[in-house]
Amino acid sequence: MQGMLYLCATPIGNLDDMTFRVLETLKNVDLIAAEDTRNSIKLLNHFDIHTEMTSYHEYNKYDKALFLIEKMQQGQNVALITDAGTPAISDPGEVLVRECQKAGIKVTSLPGPAACITALTLSGLSTRRFCFEGFLPSLDDKKARKRILEDLKDESRTIILYEAPHHLKAALDDLYETLGDRKITLCRELTKKFEDITPTTLEGAISFYKENDPRGEYVLVIEGKSLEEQDEEKRKSWQEMSIEEHMKFYEDAGVSHKDAMKKVAADRGVGKREIYQALLDEK
Repeated sequence: MQGMLYLCATPIGNLDDMTFRVLETLKNVDLIAAEDTRNSIKLLNHFDIHTEMTSYHEYNKYDKALFLIEKMQQGQNVALITDAGTPAISDPGEVLVRECQKAGIKVTSLPGPAACITALTLSGLSTRRFCFEGFLPSLDDKKARKRILEDLKDESRTIILYEAPHHLKAALDDLYETLGDRKITLCRELTKKFEDITPTTLEGAISFYKENDPRGEYVLVIEGKSLEEQDEEKRKSWQEMSIEEHMKFYEDAGVSHKDAMKKVAADRGVGKREIYQALLDEK
């Protein structure tokens, strides 16, 4: 009989956030795969857990996945933990989950702390629609970083990013340059004694960190571009065309003259009669 993989969420700062289900699982599985065994041993010792551990991290995620799958195929149950939070979120655990699925090994997730969701709920920004970007590409990979930032430029959902303290200033500068000034909530030391939640703007955050050194791991929650702002930008881009050129754009795509007038009117935020009259005037 095959074993299975348990994705076990662990505290992101406050050990009291450990769930009973995760504790029992970590005590009873045959093997715990941990991102950093030196870090995780402190957690296990605190809860008097003596299960065998092995490392599973970014630099061995493919080879070690095969090793762990072999263990599960032999009937062993494996728990996966990250340094903090939920495995597989901005974490090599996603590779292990995918390989388990390919091998037909059952995977289950034991819910618990996740820094991205904790920060979102504390941000004061819209929680109805949001996207999680994780860490931006490194400063060395300028092409990939620029592409991701450009993708975020027109994102209307609330944006969640992770950032290390030594890269925070550069991230804020790049976000401001690409997105313009937006509301942002900087969340740091989440669930810990000195938890710090700072609602501000990108411009305000840049100004603050000119005088102060970033400390701790950050979750950045950034306001998305409003739908009204997107619509206004589209209207402005259409208005750079003449109405005749705008009509030709749609008619060349196979839209009838009548329907093209409706679309042009909607794009420009005016009535169809106004477009009709403008076309007559151009003749």
